[in-house]
Amino acid sequence: MTAQVDYLVVFFTATSGASGALLGSDEQELEQLVWQLVDVKNKKLGKVNELLIKPDLSDLTEEKEEEEEENELEESAEKENKPNADNVFTATSLETALNLFCLQLTNEVNSAGAGTSVCLCTDGPLHIRQVIHPEAASKNILVPDCFHSFFDLRKEFKMCFPTSDLKALNVHNMAETLSIPVDLPAMLDPSATLDPSAILPAEIAVQLIQIMSSIVLALLSEPSSHTFSTEERVSEKFETGTCSKMEKVCDNTVIRARGLPWQSSDQDIARFFRGLNIAKGGAALCLNAQGRRNGEALVRFVSEEHRDLALQRHKHHMGNRYIEVYKASGEDFLKIAGGTSNEVAMFLSREDQIIVRMRGLPFTATNEQVLTFFSPEEGLKETCPVSGGKDGILFVRYPDGRPTGDAFVLFSCEEHAQCALRKHKEILGRRYIELFKSTAAEVQQVLNRYSSAPLISVAPAPLVSMVPSVSLLPPPGRMRDCLRLRGLPYTASIEDILTFLGEFTNDIRPHGVHMVLNQQARPSGDCFIQLTSVERAIQASQRLHKQIMSSQRGANSRYVEVFPCSTEEMGLVLMGGSLPHTHTHAHIRSGTGLSPPPCLTPPSYSFAPAPPIMSAEAAAALYPSIGQMVLAPRPLPPGHAYYPASTPMYMNYTTYYPSPPGSPNTLGFFPSPSSLSSPGGLIRMPALTYSGNGVKDLINAVQGYQSPAESVALLSSSLIGQPSGGDAPLMSFPALMAKQAGQYLDVALL
Repeated sequence: MTAQVDYLVVFFTATSGASGALLGSDEQELEQLVWQLVDVKNKKLGKVNELLIKPDLSDLTEEKEEEEEENELEESAEKENKPNADNVFTATSLETALNLFCLQLTNEVNSAGAGTSVCLCTDGPLHIRQVIHPEAASKNILVPDCFHSFFDLRKEFKMCFPTSDLKALNVHNMAETLSIPVDLPAMLDPSATLDPSAILPAEIAVQLIQIMSSIVLALLSEPSSHTFSTEERVSEKFETGTCSKMEKVCDNTVIRARGLPWQSSDQDIARFFRGLNIAKGGAALCLNAQGRRNGEALVRFVSEEHRDLALQRHKHHMGNRYIEVYKASGEDFLKIAGGTSNEVAMFLSREDQIIVRMRGLPFTATNEQVLTFFSPEEGLKETCPVSGGKDGILFVRYPDGRPTGDAFVLFSCEEHAQCALRKHKEILGRRYIELFKSTAAEVQQVLNRYSSAPLISVAPAPLVSMVPSVSLLPPPGRMRDCLRLRGLPYTASIEDILTFLGEFTNDIRPHGVHMVLNQQARPSGDCFIQLTSVERAIQASQRLHKQIMSSQRGANSRYVEVFPCSTEEMGLVLMGGSLPHTHTHAHIRSGTGLSPPPCLTPPSYSFAPAPPIMSAEAAAALYPSIGQMVLAPRPLPPGHAYYPASTPMYMNYTTYYPSPPGSPNTLGFFPSPSSLSSPGGLIRMPALTYSGNGVKDLINAVQGYQSPAESVALLSSSLIGQPSGGDAPLMSFPALMAKQAGQYLDVALL
């Protein structure tokens, strides 16, 4: 507006939750509306009106009704000595309250007879942007026109007093600057330490309205003589549009919304942020590596103030889902929504068009076939004509001109678009076509993905320079002595895989089962098995390919694809790459189906060096047969390469079975019990589980040390006078490890 309005409506709201700077941040419902009319020309004040929103109690039980009556009595007793509004109204719902507000305001303006133009005036934008509009949008309530424009009293005050800090302004210090007497309770004293999440008492709103009206009159009067002429607008509709990659986008105006329903559109995002002004074409849905929506969106607002208000809606709900809201950068937004193609710009230049995405088109599809697909059949009244004919169809192609099977179609209105979407999965040629409602940002993303290199890489480039010369998994070579299992049930465990392998379990190398997890640390459905020979790997793949695997954790069962592969191919996948799929099964589709690998530090399986118990010379003299073996434990196999914890790498999570071998870091010698039947060395292993498999687990634990498995004997701890049942067992080793005096080793942390 350029001319000053006739009336200002000083307006205040209160919810059942937080107040002050956090008003509306907790999604609590509106409970109170208070307003007072100010005659700008005559500088007169109208009556103070209060509207209470109370839900209908007819459906409540008698106990709840009694509680409500008690609360009302307490509130009435508290308000006896408090200032009351001149007129008090009640409503049972937000829609009724808004309509009643407009009715009472219209009647009061007509009775005053000093003009017709009216505009709201609030203490900050929260009352309109964070309370009225979000709750109305969540309840599908049409907001009256008077709530789409308002004056911010703090900004108007700053125009008159430029030195004041806008973020620090409130009713108290504005009244103090204008020498207006203020008698507010302690909770509204700005010098006091207050909890911003505290609920504001209902009677305080009337006092605040009276002080705000006095501030407005003071600004209108001499010496300020301020003119209320520049109002703030609340966007009624989200405008779609295009964004160029050359456009500059401020980092302080972009947010990232996460957790969106997969079927949500840009209009749904605009509805979630209703009350805040989104820039034209500023809602961009993100796509994953397969071109499908991943539940995230980047939203660009018109100013930093609106961005900050959007961040306060973190974990607000869209339907039954809560949405996470985080800061993002302008570069992120341009990578998603920016485009350079003139063809796309022309296609998206038509405003007020509804975009529908077609997926799965035959590669030979033409414009005429698409128009025929959407043309009405004989006898049907529903029509969904494509807007602009052939100009309303955009085929997505590779840089060399080959079709991708995707296309975008424009429709002139929502009715035609909904009619077109009802053709979802109908046949065109010999293929069924998938139809989805799309957005301008999605058109840009799909075109960018196919026409050039990905702007946001779904997986980083292979870190070849960071990979050491040793192979990732033992042993290196191109022998296909490994198995790749694809399509595992997501609840499958190591035990389920071993059961599925059956007789081939005996051919698995130690630590030879590798479960691949995705970016969210969940099973990806892939697994690698290292076998002892190429022949057994080929036999297993031929016998187990597409056999059914069941999971003990769930009722789901799936057929599993089994391929032979080499350790190099396995290492490539475990490092976040993909296989070229040169398997013998030619009918398998391309692509690994793995999620983009996360950025993480692989676990280091090294052990801190333990201080030597004795020098190597003394050990060799004392234990000539085992001195070198015990005091210099075997290192990790070369194939199990590890990386320093400070080196971040992009890898898939990998679960090893059993855990990678390590060396003990503490050794202690203790007298051997005299009750042993034969001479030999003993190793004491404390902290074993109650559910261990006995000798089998112990043999696996000492695997790699120089002792024949058949010479291992499990002894009871009671031999040395300790109670049996969960304490450390003893393992007897052959005489070659025995000390002459008879001692045994205490392996505390094996």
